[in-house]
Amino acid sequence: MATTVSFAVRRTAAALRSSPNASTARYLTGTTIPIDVDHYTSGWKIGDIDDFTKAGKYRIQTFNKISEQGLERFTDDLYEVGSNAWEASNAHALVLRSHKLQESEVGVTVRAIARCGAGTNNIPVSRMTEIGIPVFNTPGANANAVKELIICGMFLGSRRVIDGINHMKDLGSKGLAKERVEKDKAMFGGQEIKGKTLAVIGLGHIGASTARDASALGMSIVGYDPGLSIESALKLPREITLTDSIASAVSDADYVSINIPYIKGEGGTHGIINEDVLKKLKSDAVLLNFARGELVDSDAMKKFLDAGDGRYISDFPDDLLWDHKNAIIIPHLGASTEEAEDAAAAMAAETIKEYLEDGTIRNSVNFPATEPPNRPQNSVRFTVVNSNLPGVLANITEVFASEGLNIVQQINHSRGSVAYNVLDIDTENDGDMISFKNVQEKITMLEDVLSSRILYGTPGSGYAKNLKGKYFV
Repeated sequence: MATTVSFAVRRTAAALRSSPNASTARYLTGTTIPIDVDHYTSGWKIGDIDDFTKAGKYRIQTFNKISEQGLERFTDDLYEVGSNAWEASNAHALVLRSHKLQESEVGVTVRAIARCGAGTNNIPVSRMTEIGIPVFNTPGANANAVKELIICGMFLGSRRVIDGINHMKDLGSKGLAKERVEKDKAMFGGQEIKGKTLAVIGLGHIGASTARDASALGMSIVGYDPGLSIESALKLPREITLTDSIASAVSDADYVSINIPYIKGEGGTHGIINEDVLKKLKSDAVLLNFARGELVDSDAMKKFLDAGDGRYISDFPDDLLWDHKNAIIIPHLGASTEEAEDAAAAMAAETIKEYLEDGTIRNSVNFPATEPPNRPQNSVRFTVVNSNLPGVLANITEVFASEGLNIVQQINHSRGSVAYNVLDIDTENDGDMISFKNVQEKITMLEDVLSSRILYGTPGSGYAKNLKGKYFV
């Protein structure tokens, strides 16, 4: 049976400091070992703590309107949730949708950021990595909603439905609709999608789902994705043809769906659908962009549309193509369904909860995936974020060894420039006070360590950062 942790501490304002202060003691229920992990001077005697204090909560700050159904995952007993208008200077995590997050909005107390959606280009991810904050997204949560709109886009690109609707409104305003409808409908002819070829560029959650449903509608599927995962591959239709380049995938396609992430910089995907790619398309091909507007070179696309009877269906604003007769620009409605918003908010909340409560990292775009096992009985869990450099882990474990503390369970994962450690420290065989406060400060102030947490006790406490040589707790 797992040991139950039960205690309360007096909460005070977080502060910057360069030397440790006295602290209150916390006790591990079921043992005789005092566990000292608080960082503040309480002013109360140890025995008076329970009489004068209350347990805290994790503070979650939201930007944009986040689904209430999703936010219900943050239970009232452990979490306090408020909007960006809320006084959240001590927020422990941020949840947002399309809000363009500024670094100035990320307080020093923030441990994690989650976006309700797949793309994270509205978050300064590189900077968050530098300061040791994981950024999470919700891959697949809006896949069905986007997929349905892509299918809709194929129909809109096949027949001039929107032009026909607008024409009927014009005729109706003149009282001519019934008189002209049969005569004028020939202006808006089109083609069926059955038997046509769809090229899907990017076979992740949305791309794979689009390929599967388009196949069910009788289309032939060609796909391209150099990073195709096993999970996505299992969702693909059996008849799909995989190619080794975008150019070869689109060359014989009647429809092309772009489903790749937008990546800035050299080697990225900015303007990846350029003149060279568009030259490979059939003159009457329909290009569907429900991924990111920046993926398509607008000047090259205009040239393609001007030259033939091709169509461009995009879910993103375009200052050049917004009124082109062969373009349909949709106001970013891909994930705008109640179901998608509920699913994305719920997934974001769960990833934040797992990280704050037990150190699990799932669906992060900048930190390594980490799923630690349950914390052993009579142990305290430390997590440490550090630069991914040689010798840092050895220095961390040396601090525990120098304090006579035994690591009973340890995980070390890295991704790019950042490393993440989960260490469970034995408390069962120690007869004296275990001062985790001092241990945490020593670890946090090691060179190349960014932050540390003690996942034990009062929600929201036990977090420390190395701010350019100053110790924040």
